[in-house]
Amino acid sequence: MAAETASIHVPLDVPLPALPTEKVFTDGQWKTLLALADTAIPSIRDRATVTHRRQKGVPKEKLESAIATLKSRIGGPNAAELAKQYLEEDASSNPNFRDALHVLFARNIHSQGKKALLTILSALNTRAGSLVLTGSPTPFHLLTNEAREQTFRNWETSMLSPLRFLYRMLTSIFKKTWVASSPTLSPVLGFPRVPVNGKPAESFPYEFLQFPPGDTPQTVETDVVIIGSGCGGGVAAKNLAEAGHRVIVVDKSYHYSTKYFPMGQAEGFTHMLENSGATVSDDGSIAVIAGSTWGGGGTINWSASLQTQGFVRQEWASNGLPFFTSMEFQKSLDRVCDRMGVCSERTPHNRSNTTILDGARKLGYSAKAVPQNTGNQEHYCGHCMLGCASNVKQGPAVSFLVDAANTGATFMEGFRADRVLFTDVDGEKVASGVEGTWTSRDSYLGVNQKDAVKCKVIIKAKRVIVSCGTLNSPLLLQRSGIKNSHIGRHLYLHPVIMAGAVFEEDIRPWEGGILTTLVNQFENLDGHGHGARVEATCMLPATFLPLFPWSNGFDYKMWASKMRQMTSFIVIARERDTGRVFPDPVDGRPRIDYTVSPFDLKHIQEGVIAAAQIAYAAGAKEYHLSYRGMPPFIRSDEPKGPDVPDEGINNPAFQEWISEFRRQTPLNPERSVFASAHQMGTCRMGSSPKKSVVGPDCQVWGTRGLYVIDASVFPSASGVNPMVTNMAIADWASRNVARGISREQGARL
Repeated sequence: MAAETASIHVPLDVPLPALPTEKVFTDGQWKTLLALADTAIPSIRDRATVTHRRQKGVPKEKLESAIATLKSRIGGPNAAELAKQYLEEDASSNPNFRDALHVLFARNIHSQGKKALLTILSALNTRAGSLVLTGSPTPFHLLTNEAREQTFRNWETSMLSPLRFLYRMLTSIFKKTWVASSPTLSPVLGFPRVPVNGKPAESFPYEFLQFPPGDTPQTVETDVVIIGSGCGGGVAAKNLAEAGHRVIVVDKSYHYSTKYFPMGQAEGFTHMLENSGATVSDDGSIAVIAGSTWGGGGTINWSASLQTQGFVRQEWASNGLPFFTSMEFQKSLDRVCDRMGVCSERTPHNRSNTTILDGARKLGYSAKAVPQNTGNQEHYCGHCMLGCASNVKQGPAVSFLVDAANTGATFMEGFRADRVLFTDVDGEKVASGVEGTWTSRDSYLGVNQKDAVKCKVIIKAKRVIVSCGTLNSPLLLQRSGIKNSHIGRHLYLHPVIMAGAVFEEDIRPWEGGILTTLVNQFENLDGHGHGARVEATCMLPATFLPLFPWSNGFDYKMWASKMRQMTSFIVIARERDTGRVFPDPVDGRPRIDYTVSPFDLKHIQEGVIAAAQIAYAAGAKEYHLSYRGMPPFIRSDEPKGPDVPDEGINNPAFQEWISEFRRQTPLNPERSVFASAHQMGTCRMGSSPKKSVVGPDCQVWGTRGLYVIDASVFPSASGVNPMVTNMAIADWASRNVARGISREQGARL
């Protein structure tokens, strides 16, 4: 099998953290939760042999047909047995699935969502509660599989919004957990543990500050403390260290060398993503992926390196920020791109990206290659969202932070900043450092284990740079006592709808560069820079399959098995309308209030249609959406004679599918799980504290010496992958900070 011919590079294991000691569920609640999980991911059996409620019975002929179909997709001498195991697998019998659920609900679900779920699980365990929620007095875990499936479908369209939310939350959680933990899915797909053509390389040997155990706070002094090691913090660290200033970069997360890359799907989500990849808006409509590892989003992103477009620069300049149309900003853009070796000439396109180029060419749509931050080298790594073993992707941990280290910067991992410290100087609030909690690595390279050391650390500094990212920077400002009504507001997410095109042949879509092309034909649908782009997406099973609709366990398993024959599309909007970030009142984690507006949904809808046309023109047999309100388009298999003209996208059945989709305007946000990998704007930059959180120099209004340097300062959505824009702002702002410190030091001499 293909998975057996993978690269000889075998990453070191990164164990998952120990299971929480607290009891999240009662025995009854746990039994009901697992019954719900087995409804979503049941064991598929011959109806005549069903012996348990977690098993879904289907007619013998249907089962045999499914096994034959899977066998033909899998290939090899053991294909039939593997197909049978795949269908018979359920959720609750897999200890990794159960453990993942335990961790998820203990650590990653916010307090309000957890409380609501526990209430419903308890109700489903009683006759009265089950009658209200399912229509039957029988407790949920005692219902037949057929009755449970019907209950799930009823919840999807219930008049009660809490039940619709429950359906969205649970089906999403169960799909994601199963895909990441299934012992059979990867072999069925032929998905390898590491890239087939991967060439591992050694990473930079970072050293991190260590502290002894004890109750006395540790104190460190520096010129500049940078809170966050991502794209903004990394560039700032390089510039300030190279200017001769003492720099400490701290991050709440941990560094892993290339020996551990790429991580497995379950491990990578846990160790490299914010909230283990489980961050969802409060209404459940959008899943938000953000980096939480050494190097931040630059370690887990997909290499796309697009400079800020002219119409966005003009928009920002016209709102009192002329820097964005200056040559100084262009110099910063070019400088960060040069450091990362950004280019598009050495980019081999995989099948997803050639499908986009081919279909766009046949339709006359504007399309182009996307420059990559790959050091002017080819980059063959569809897995590097979970860490790039080749060190070719030039994220901050491979480039800017290395430069900072080589010029004397100091680093601290495992440091969670509690608040920025201030001193009062003639009535002015002057930043003087940061305090927080440091947690050491333990013997398993994890956190919260028995042998981890914790202590309070105070870092005294002349300048404090907050680079915690769009979700966390506003919360740190609020915890530090900064008062500004704009903090946390103006959240832009570049909302995404996913699509998958199925072809007849095996494609292995996880191989090759992830996002190397785009269609920009539809990026300005309102004449003011708002619209949608069509791009490819990361095809790791855990990032792709969970976003697609579930109708029943059998259909979902059969659909998931087609992934080996799929190419991908994302329709990504530069939105006009915004949301907000706020702290959870119990544990303080970021909460997101965001729903895609009808205005922006119209643009996404047009992008989805364009992607469908591209897929059709490129020869796809099926086109599936992550939007539940629209069935997939399946191309007719009727043969056509040689004299019959090819009508292309004018095919009547295809045009009727498009018409039906357009009739659904506006799209219902509840009928899709949107995704976001770009977060911007919650500490936005402006010309006045009445309109913004930071000034044109990225300094927080009403303070001195406190800066925010990350994508949260964007005045509006960037419209392109935000990395290069973020880095360019950081380049310019940090050079100004360095000059300011030098002037002060010179004045004291």
